[in-house]
Amino acid sequence: MSFSADAAETLALRALAWLVGNEELLPVFLGSTGVGEDELRDRAGESEFLASVLDFLMMDDAWVVGFCDATNTPYEDPMKAQAVLSGKAQMHWT
Repeated sequence: MSFSADAAETLALRALAWLVGNEELLPVFLGSTGVGEDELRDRAGESEFLASVLDFLMMDDAWVVGFCDATNTPYEDPMKAQAVLSGKAQMHWT
């Protein structure tokens, strides 16, 4: 299944909401991105920021599993959505 840009953004927004609700992981995310809590809402409409949310999530398999299990999302969907948001979905290596 391919992702549309809207579906990719929706999944990334769900991932961001999951991160915000995770008291242990949110400070790690904020520290790694340099974004403050007050900026999250403003940046949530930017495709580049949403791609970075998924980049962060995919840094650890346990985080992917936690997000996907909590939101009933197939495990491969964050990677597919990140590819769309970062423009890599249309890349062909041949």
